[in-house]
Amino acid sequence: VASLMPLDAPPALTPPAEPAVIVQDKEEYQPYVTAVVAGTRISFPNRDKVQHHVYSQSKAKPFEIPLYRGETPEPVRFDQPGVITLGCNIHDWMSAYVVVLATPHFAKSQDDGVVNLATLPPGRYRLEVWHPRATQTVTREVTIANDEASQAIAVTLKQDRRIRRAP
Repeated sequence: VASLMPLDAPPALTPPAEPAVIVQDKEEYQPYVTAVVAGTRISFPNRDKVQHHVYSQSKAKPFEIPLYRGETPEPVRFDQPGVITLGCNIHDWMSAYVVVLATPHFAKSQDDGVVNLATLPPGRYRLEVWHPRATQTVTREVTIANDEASQAIAVTLKQDRRIRRAP
């Protein structure tokens, strides 16, 4: 996830009217990483035939949704910026991340690692790049002078230690 926080003026945040969705399917969270603006609601539909118990102990949003199948009773609102780790206390291998941002200028990279952030007003920004396996969050100040600016960023990744679902 790459984000740009304006340094000269606080950004206007407007969470979407409709909730974002993190689906539980084949006993995995999909998508693995979800980036949202602060104030966004997220629903967690369970498409599996088994029950799941969604929880987070993250400081930015501790919550739990007890065992259920089908649709969640009510979407969860993510108000505080930060990285939230999701789990299922029934299936240890189920994990995912919600990156809650205090800026509307962000995007999740594609598999090639490229992120395109369009329609940025000129100004100074704090660029942050986060990855679930990064050894650290990359942060730097950048200046956007026109509508074409680019940054090349290298991120060192740790070994993928996710618990894999048993066959």
